[in-house]
Amino acid sequence: MAGSPTARRRRLSIELKKLREKNALTCAQVGAALDWSGSKVNRMETGSGRVQPSDVDALCRFYGTTDELREFLKSLARQAKTRGWWQVHGSGVPEWFSIYIGLEQDASTLRQYQCEVLPGLLQTESYARELHTCGSYLPPEDIDRAVRVRLERQTMLDSPDAPDCWFIVSEGAVRRVIGDRELMRAQLEHVLVAVERPSVTFQVLPFDAGTCPTTGSFTMLGFPDPEDPDIVYRDGITDAMYLEGEPHVREYTRAFDELRASALSPRRSVQLIRNVVKESTQ
Repeated sequence: MAGSPTARRRRLSIELKKLREKNALTCAQVGAALDWSGSKVNRMETGSGRVQPSDVDALCRFYGTTDELREFLKSLARQAKTRGWWQVHGSGVPEWFSIYIGLEQDASTLRQYQCEVLPGLLQTESYARELHTCGSYLPPEDIDRAVRVRLERQTMLDSPDAPDCWFIVSEGAVRRVIGDRELMRAQLEHVLVAVERPSVTFQVLPFDAGTCPTTGSFTMLGFPDPEDPDIVYRDGITDAMYLEGEPHVREYTRAFDELRASALSPRRSVQLIRNVVKESTQ
């Protein structure tokens, strides 16, 4: 069973929608049969609200599921109410990003392209703090919380079940000086150590790579259970976009494959970073 509350809630939503579609019913029809609104059924299937185990029980009895499936889905509903470790940081983790962290915690594969900055999972504390501080609307205490959460997220890279991570970054993200040269040099040296992990693949998209997909930064998350489909995540300053469904995943997979083919090999990418570090000391 998935480990984070976010993943459990997502799995529950997927299963409830499958049951309704298997019975060839609309949300309005199910709601009417149970004396609920159709919007309540829709919220349960989209994960946009808390789902009570008693409501899951009512749905399963209406759909005529087995006792085993009913108890499994009720347990998902109960466990989805628990708080993830990152949620204790309150306003340091906005709700739209809290969803992403919950999904990231259960991902078995992570494919990320960054065109402006280095990946959050590979950032030093100083680099992360500089990014959060520059132009931030957050008060200092929330910046501290946000940085702590980012560093805590990185621990999963050293766990026995670490996800298979593949990072592609633009050369601009490598050469752009965040903070000052000393901070940036320490950050690049940190990347050189981080990418030695067997679960991490790292490539740099060079300036002379030619025309590449103009997608902007994005992350694709894959999950170990085949019942949990891949998801594409894109974030902004104050919100995020979560894209599911085969058409979205197919097109972003194609874009990532094109970026991967155009980028330097992992070995040459590491050499480029070493060269940039050397240049910064001259």
